[in-house]
Amino acid sequence: MRPFHRRFGRYTAAFEPAEASLIADLVDQVRQLLAERRAQAPTDPLAQLTGMTMGPADKPADPAVARLLPDFHAQDAQLSSGLRVLHEPDLIAAKDAAAVTLLDSLPRGGGPVRLDDDTAAAWTSALNDVRLALGVRLEITEDDTPPPGVDDPESPQAAMYVTYRWLSAVQDSLVTAMLDG
Repeated sequence: MRPFHRRFGRYTAAFEPAEASLIADLVDQVRQLLAERRAQAPTDPLAQLTGMTMGPADKPADPAVARLLPDFHAQDAQLSSGLRVLHEPDLIAAKDAAAVTLLDSLPRGGGPVRLDDDTAAAWTSALNDVRLALGVRLEITEDDTPPPGVDDPESPQAAMYVTYRWLSAVQDSLVTAMLDG
């Protein structure tokens, strides 16, 4: 990957075909996790009449999804549940929109990427969601401390950790370019 830099008001980088494919696959996986959560929403006749979208009241059972959709209030479970019902659908929609923006602007066969400010913001959001989900799966608690199970370079955890670190570098490259602009 050629890191992001700001040029002529855009953020540019270049990805190899395998890198673009990896990003697209991981973003799609996060979209699938969120779609499964969206499908858990109850059908409410009043919500259907008013056009409101309601979310499930319970916290996601999958720890990665729970990390992407944290409690809305840490001290009051009932308040958090009510806020989740009202606001989780919008949060999922925003995360999905960011993912779609990334996928639409990523050349699937690799190549140059040129992002405007809004698209760059969507990229940082979508990449962060992937990193959060991977971080939960890897049990990462500190960014600078390798998680358990990555000592064996042949292990799936080691491959996931290398991917996590690479995505961190991609996101850092973009954020740095955005801050420098």
